[in-house]
Amino acid sequence: MKKNVFFCATLCAVMMMASCGSNKESAYRKAYEKAQAQEQVQAPVEEPQDVVAPVVERTQSETRIQDNYDNVAVRTENVSVVSGSGLKGFSVVVGSFGLKTNAEGLQARLKNSGYDAQIVFNSSNNMYRVVASTFATKGEAVQSRDALRSQFADAWLLYSK
Repeated sequence: MKKNVFFCATLCAVMMMASCGSNKESAYRKAYEKAQAQEQVQAPVEEPQDVVAPVVERTQSETRIQDNYDNVAVRTENVSVVSGSGLKGFSVVVGSFGLKTNAEGLQARLKNSGYDAQIVFNSSNNMYRVVASTFATKGEAVQSRDALRSQFADAWLLYSK
């Protein structure tokens, strides 16, 4: 008798488990099918298009602008000429070195390129400055510095006292 009761209880448990599993699957399937149906019913979303303004042609008059060199930065240092013909008021410095031999190497390279390169020494910070060109006016020095920046990006202006 115990065997029959145990067998019936096991059979009932198995049937309950089997019926629950199929209900879950069918519930998920119904929800999935319902979601798909809703997606098909909804209208497709249109993406916003870019608005482009029309091109209007205008005549342009030519105007020439004179550069204002007053705002260009210039360093002022007390320097003495070590090698070269002498400095004017404004100079274009293309290199600064702690060792004189390094400055002489850059000076030789500049002289081979056609520049009147000079070496000056700043005793307050023990630096040798290599000057590529020197001018009496600031405007000429700025133009020369701008031309030299294609080869020497860190070129700067020096006003010697």
